[in-house]
Amino acid sequence: MIQRTAIYAGSFDPLTNGHLDVLKGALTIADTVYVAIGIQPSKTPVFSLEERISLIESAARAELGADAARLKVIAFEGLVIDAARKNGAGILIRGLRDGTDLDYEMQMAGMNETMAPDLQTVFLPASPSVRTITATLVRQIAAMGGDIRPFVPADVATPLAAKFPS
Repeated sequence: MIQRTAIYAGSFDPLTNGHLDVLKGALTIADTVYVAIGIQPSKTPVFSLEERISLIESAARAELGADAARLKVIAFEGLVIDAARKNGAGILIRGLRDGTDLDYEMQMAGMNETMAPDLQTVFLPASPSVRTITATLVRQIAAMGGDIRPFVPADVATPLAAKFPS
């Protein structure tokens, strides 16, 4: 039996219901999915790497049940294709919310294919209920004291709100 391994890369700062939606889809096509947290020294995240790993793992256990055991949370610097190869992934998972995402992701997929023709990019459309969610908007709502519970897993809502005391 062929084992399919995928990698789903992002900053996950914070993990949103949109991210979880894409992860659920990824688990239908791959046996193992690496949730790869990209580290960019030029960015200062709200959550530390350790916090993001913990939040992703706890939210996955709560939201995905037994399938959470098929996720591995890692960090990487540099190119996602290098992280994919290092972890034995042959599939790059990318979530799509709208046409703007598609335009950008098609460019990225083309560049990745040129550099790593052995890797296949798979686009997963977000479910209608989560299409408007972005981590950037969630952070902005949290910073202004808004209710972020509709946009993030329960395990993320309280720690995120605590980052922005009113």
